[in-house]
Amino acid sequence: MGVMAEAPAKKTPKSLQIGVLKRIPAAECPRKSQNGDKLSMHYTGTLWADGSKFDSQVIKGWDQGLLDMCIGEKRKLIIPPALGYGDRGAGAKIPGGSVLVFTVELLKINGQGAAGEAERDL
Repeated sequence: MGVMAEAPAKKTPKSLQIGVLKRIPAAECPRKSQNGDKLSMHYTGTLWADGSKFDSQVIKGWDQGLLDMCIGEKRKLIIPPALGYGDRGAGAKIPGGSVLVFTVELLKINGQGAAGEAERDL
């Protein structure tokens, strides 16, 4: 009789993780996002634990995760609870203590670029 090995449990991230999904060449990026910029973004939000989608207000983790982006750049942000909704959660869809995953694409910086779906002041 064989022993089945259990898949290792996913370890909950404690800090912001930023993955670049689409990089823009430096020659095509005359300006990167900075603190204080008004950004227009396409985004999809999911729960890290089970991948279920949610649509919610943007959160503190975006302040760090959207810095130094170029128009057209895409990133995957994995945001720990401390930079998301913390222990309180948000409504019925996002339980307290949730790690959030956002796939984001920068469309505009301070009104320059393509039209966007959500705006965020850094």
